[in-house]
Amino acid sequence: MDAAQGFGKRIPELQNRRIDLISISGHKIYAPKGIGALITRRRGYERPPLTPLFFGGGQERGLRPGTLPVALIVALGKAGELALHESEKRNIRCAEIKKRALAAFAKIGDVPTGDQTKVVPSTLNISIPGLDSEAVMLALKEVVAISNGSACTSQNYTASHVLTAMGLNEDQVKGALRFSWCHVTPEVDWDSVIDAIRTMGGWEPCLI
Repeated sequence: MDAAQGFGKRIPELQNRRIDLISISGHKIYAPKGIGALITRRRGYERPPLTPLFFGGGQERGLRPGTLPVALIVALGKAGELALHESEKRNIRCAEIKKRALAAFAKIGDVPTGDQTKVVPSTLNISIPGLDSEAVMLALKEVVAISNGSACTSQNYTASHVLTAMGLNEDQVKGALRFSWCHVTPEVDWDSVIDAIRTMGGWEPCLI
């Protein structure tokens, strides 16, 4: 399971004993960049049948050769400990930011993508009717730093296969934007974000 976004945030779900493998990324919980981990669960005396990608040493029972970065490993452990102990407080703060974001975007009819009962409080993916996400990113570059819901190569853009698999139509995928924050993010001027979007031609307000 790829738990880069959920590790340290969705504690009960990731403690499920049916999970055998979890990959995590340290910088997502404020450890230094460059450290991560693959957490494996032993079934009785049996370990998961992993095959090494690199060869040359006996470290980690032959799974990963090379000198381990002890300082980064210690930092990851401490970051994980803090994330566990502070998870409730961090989630409350992130949920407050999301609540204000959703209220602001509701003014122009933007609809969050995905089941909002199954999301983390620190991210938000919305689709803006009638607007291309690349254009919105340019319009907001002096206000907030955001990403869009598409993966791009050097000269062409392809729709996000994840959003497509979720059942979004082409227009929704084209207008998808991704916002993320954390518990130490300063207050966001969401009104300025909305005002910048309103200055763009082509957006279509939804009357609900």
